[in-house]
Amino acid sequence: MLEGKPSGEVALLSKVQGAIARPATVKAARGLSHFGEHSAGWFAAGLLGAALDKPRRREWLTASVGVVGAHAASIAVKRVVRRPRPEHPSVRVLVGTPSKLSFPSSHATSTTAAAVLYSGLTGRNLVPALVPPMLASRLVLGVHYPTDVLAGAVLGGAVGGVLRRLTSRNKRSR
Repeated sequence: MLEGKPSGEVALLSKVQGAIARPATVKAARGLSHFGEHSAGWFAAGLLGAALDKPRRREWLTASVGVVGAHAASIAVKRVVRRPRPEHPSVRVLVGTPSKLSFPSSHATSTTAAAVLYSGLTGRNLVPALVPPMLASRLVLGVHYPTDVLAGAVLGGAVGGVLRRLTSRNKRSR
């Protein structure tokens, strides 16, 4: 564990926690954490879309698999990078995690992928409503550095964007 005054990303993480980690915010962040764990909540949302929107069931199922694929990509990157989670006396860890690896945030990755893919299916831009709260929640809970959540959002956006373009192209060619 690093001692002393926090600097760099640790200082920023500590400031974020100090500014917004109130009981209600922490409770909401934990809820988002549980929903996003292993991309299960986003996968379930896609399955619900498939059940309710029968004419586009195939597209919803493809998007759902894409969300899980984005999550898997983040796990692969984590295992290569092997960045440990924040550990400093100024940072409070407020939720358990399935691993000690931090970069990129899998929650940020799967949430951004879901927002991009499901935006295409709902006709609404879900990114501003879904992504910032999930990214902030990972900081509030003290389990990621700011660059972890930003990298996760970039990875999820890339996976979601590529899959969305591919499925749109395939749909047009049918």
